[in-house]
Amino acid sequence: MNTERPLENEYAPYYHNYILLVNGCDITTIINNHCKEIINFINSIPEQKGDYAYAVAKWTIKELIQHLIDTERIFIYRALRFSRKDSQALLGFDEDVYVKNANAANRSLQDLKDEFVALRTSSDLFFKSLNNEQLQQFGIANNNKVSVNAIAYITIGHLLHHINIIKERYL
Repeated sequence: MNTERPLENEYAPYYHNYILLVNGCDITTIINNHCKEIINFINSIPEQKGDYAYAVAKWTIKELIQHLIDTERIFIYRALRFSRKDSQALLGFDEDVYVKNANAANRSLQDLKDEFVALRTSSDLFFKSLNNEQLQQFGIANNNKVSVNAIAYITIGHLLHHINIIKERYL
């Protein structure tokens, strides 16, 4: 697997800042550079912070972790479809509706952490399983052209973006 960082024509402009957060020039490198750090950070969040929101009408830590889980699942589904040369365009999603209907408040923070770690591990194995041809496939998601390779970077970048928010505003 030698696919390089995605080019700007491989993803929608609003993902650019996520991709900039990712350190590495290929899938294996970005997994090695970030994934243990991401899991360790999420696991370090104290249980008593689970229901904390830094402002009125902002997500709690538990809701934010649920958002990370839901969004990663959607990104992986997109990557799976496109890597298998499924050319059907995929719709976007409303993250606020997902969070509102996820029931995160009635789960323990530890339960969410466990699900997050299992999903992250699964996602990394999926991305590592892809060959260059699969990583270079494109599809349409939320009315935007995106490569599977870009989705890998977007997935990690989205996590890093929210970890930065947690560090700045929640802890």
